[in-house]
Amino acid sequence: MREHSKDKMRLEHIAEAIDRLQTYAGSLQEDELRKDVLRYYGIVKNIEIIGEAARMITDDFKTKYPDVEWRNISGMRNFLVHEYFSVDEEIVFEVLHSEMPELKEQIDYLLTNTDWEDWTKE
Repeated sequence: MREHSKDKMRLEHIAEAIDRLQTYAGSLQEDELRKDVLRYYGIVKNIEIIGEAARMITDDFKTKYPDVEWRNISGMRNFLVHEYFSVDEEIVFEVLHSEMPELKEQIDYLLTNTDWEDWTKE
């Protein structure tokens, strides 16, 4: 059973991975992504970390905050890991530039506005 006490840590892992993505790939253009294999796989790994951390957050927390697309986030991780041969740079680029900014706002909001002391008692 997943523990409420670890939800904050998982959100922090997500926030850290997003920060790494923004730092190392924020201004990256799609053609640059195609050419820089090392950076591409670093980006993929951080998206996987985000998905795994999201998957490990308790169902109670996910139910309490349904505006975050928890299932899609975990699904992207599964896609990257299990369907790696079908993933192309365009999909990764789209996630990086279209999805991450909103997710960053949501995660920052949750980290700041959740009453963690009460949450870990539940």
